[in-house]
Amino acid sequence: MKIRPELLETSSITPLNQIKATCLFNPPVRYGIDIQDTCRIPTRPRLKGLSMSAQNVGSRNGHQAFRLHMVTWNVGTAEPPADVRSLLQLDPQPATDLFVIGLQEVNATPVRYITDLISEDSWSHLLMDTLAPMGYIKVTSVRMQGLLLILFAKQVHLPFIRDIQSTYTRTGLFGYWGNKGGVSVRFSFYGHMLCFLNCHLAAHMNYALQRMDEFEYILDRQDFDMYNTPQVLEHKVVFWFGDLNFRIADHGMHFLRSSINNGRFNLLWNKDQLTMMKKKEPILQEFEEGPLCFKPTYKFDRFSETYDTRPPWTWFGFIGKKRKPAWTDRILWRIKPKAIETEDENSSTSSSVDDDEYPIKVTQDMYTCDVSYGVSDHKPVIATFSLEMRKKVETPLVTLTVEGHWSADEDATFTYTILENFESSTWDWIGLYKIGFKSASDYSTFAWVKDDEVAANGEVVTVQMSKNELPLLAGEYVLGYYSTNMQTLIAFSPTFQVLESQQAVMEGLVPENINGHEK
Repeated sequence: MKIRPELLETSSITPLNQIKATCLFNPPVRYGIDIQDTCRIPTRPRLKGLSMSAQNVGSRNGHQAFRLHMVTWNVGTAEPPADVRSLLQLDPQPATDLFVIGLQEVNATPVRYITDLISEDSWSHLLMDTLAPMGYIKVTSVRMQGLLLILFAKQVHLPFIRDIQSTYTRTGLFGYWGNKGGVSVRFSFYGHMLCFLNCHLAAHMNYALQRMDEFEYILDRQDFDMYNTPQVLEHKVVFWFGDLNFRIADHGMHFLRSSINNGRFNLLWNKDQLTMMKKKEPILQEFEEGPLCFKPTYKFDRFSETYDTRPPWTWFGFIGKKRKPAWTDRILWRIKPKAIETEDENSSTSSSVDDDEYPIKVTQDMYTCDVSYGVSDHKPVIATFSLEMRKKVETPLVTLTVEGHWSADEDATFTYTILENFESSTWDWIGLYKIGFKSASDYSTFAWVKDDEVAANGEVVTVQMSKNELPLLAGEYVLGYYSTNMQTLIAFSPTFQVLESQQAVMEGLVPENINGHEK
């Protein structure tokens, strides 16, 4: 007999064994752990004894281009604006396939932290509310105090986003505090290993070397439980972004503002600290960045497009200064260099063969900031990319098939079949999702998979959903297979219609139609 489970929270980074705690609301958000949508992720009590979307550009020689939209924004503990549609640029053609948003200084005061124990932060809610109606689903997120990294994808891509892992590194207060540091998410996208690293590095003009030390420390400390990509730089493509806090050295305030007002940004490039550091730091030379053809993104008066106009201030006898404008907020990327060939033929690595057979091309289509947003003293930076690749994986792990007509007047039936080996579990489940759902936890109802043993490859397993759990009103839905071990939705059924039930009419939820007339 299947019993509806209590709602538990799990975390892939939780120490010792996974912590399980009963939760009647969204799970606690602990500093420095994954924020998965696990509050409504069902967990089964153990019994004793037991690609490319249609809008993508065309393919060439098997290669397909996927559109990536990235945002980095230091939000300065502010609440989100009412509308972020222009930030996400939701009307481009071809349509975006992946959204990656990295925020810094999300409000992490004790009061706000307690609030986040009950529900997700306000920025995540706004992003989900904006993207879900457009068909984008939150795949995963990770937060460390004020640092937040969120990944969204079109539903069609979710079955091919696998091996998701995330981690974090603190660099504040000698590595004990998470106000500075980095959070990262890595995953396989159609078989290609991608990693996104969102950082907030040390502030102030004179700490450029410390920023480099922190970046190298983060790269050294971040490990993943993946045999082929145990560290950040082992991934085929790495995106490094965030409030990197590099400043514009030497130039005085008057020259800076004059150059910016006249749009002569190139006069400032050679004194940009990150550009200067790239000339002497080998690790930075492996990263690429588009030209800085937009206004420096820091520091602005809030709710304006005017740079810092604060009067001089004193603090314990020290006179404060206005902050010079700077490109503190950046988005860079790195393609893994090919393995160096050696004289020993036996020393050739599989990665070099893989790179030749399945190369990936990254093209930056846009790199800019949006000065219209004023809730923070930073302006958000936006970059869009085209990821051109040949799919290494094209077969879903599971197929789902809906049987017959669905309504709350009778029990519903569907089947699933495992097509390829993966780390399946009797704790896996299939959720019923209304089109426009936000995340894996945003299901209407669910059913467990085969509960006595893991299904064999090719086995057709029939599952029923009770009519008492089905929606009363009509709507478009899909079934989604959630893998507990992989912590993501790995398969979807085709979209189907749930019909209005007689119970809905009896309860007055919809008007009764008699001889073509509503009663």
